[in-house]
Amino acid sequence: MNQALKWKLIAGFILVFVAGGISGAFLGGLYAQHHFLEFHRPELIGARMKERLRAELNLTPEQVAKISPIIDKTAVQLREIRRDTARRVHETIADAHRQMAVNLTDEQRQKLQQIEERHRRWRHRGFHESPAESASPTP
Repeated sequence: MNQALKWKLIAGFILVFVAGGISGAFLGGLYAQHHFLEFHRPELIGARMKERLRAELNLTPEQVAKISPIIDKTAVQLREIRRDTARRVHETIADAHRQMAVNLTDEQRQKLQQIEERHRRWRHRGFHESPAESASPTP
């Protein structure tokens, strides 16, 4: 085997390895994004609970029909808990920002407002909460 062929084979193996790594990272990223976005959709919690219980307990359609109202009520309660917790977290952070603002320069307060705005946009995009919940007090 001559030297040129040996280098071509090495370059080919490296190219295939890199292409596999890039493909794996891309497909893994798509899978992770799909998995995490699906997992963090609170509006689907009731359906996921029903399906999981149906499958794991081998429930009959009649049993699923009987427990569905219980699961639906639980899902509503869990959404309310999640909403209340998110509101409390937001209020706590907003209060901390108000308290910090008195110790900041005008430039720092402006940057803090930019951080709040970026966070507000992220919350609107990610959680679709109501405008009343997303109102951020200014320092």
